[in-house]
Amino acid sequence: MHHKILFQERQKFNQWWVITLLVAINALFLVVVYMEITGNQPFGEGAGGRTALLLSGAMVVLPSLLFLLLRLDMLIKDDGIYVRFFPFHLSYRFYDWAQIHKLYVRQYAAMAEFGGWGIRFSIFGKGRAYNVSGNQGLQIEFRNNKKLLIGTTRPAEVEKILMDIERHKP
Repeated sequence: MHHKILFQERQKFNQWWVITLLVAINALFLVVVYMEITGNQPFGEGAGGRTALLLSGAMVVLPSLLFLLLRLDMLIKDDGIYVRFFPFHLSYRFYDWAQIHKLYVRQYAAMAEFGGWGIRFSIFGKGRAYNVSGNQGLQIEFRNNKKLLIGTTRPAEVEKILMDIERHKP
């Protein structure tokens, strides 16, 4: 059964300093590879040097590729809320309206409340958070007293959808 999508948002990491750092590290690695290939500056002796170069390359390139793949998807449908932090969640996590006690948009401090961005867990009773940037999120308080914050870059639209949902409740 298909449910009507009321709101849809896809976010990617866009912190300039993280992107700058990744570009700098990858550029430095490419310079080392270029010097190794052209023979101007061998990375190490024999096959061991090439193996070390390949391993260090994997340690540099794979996290960068992972960073490019990371995204937070949120859907608000007429049957509940769906969230996915790809590639860690291959399918959406679904939260039925019946599970939810309270729902509102709020401002938060990613570092202070959750220790940063990504899939986060608070040790101060704030629950879990899925966020990639900014300081606005959809706060969900469940009937079992657990909490989940989903970051959003479109808080006004989310608030409007929540008001529409509240108005149309039976």
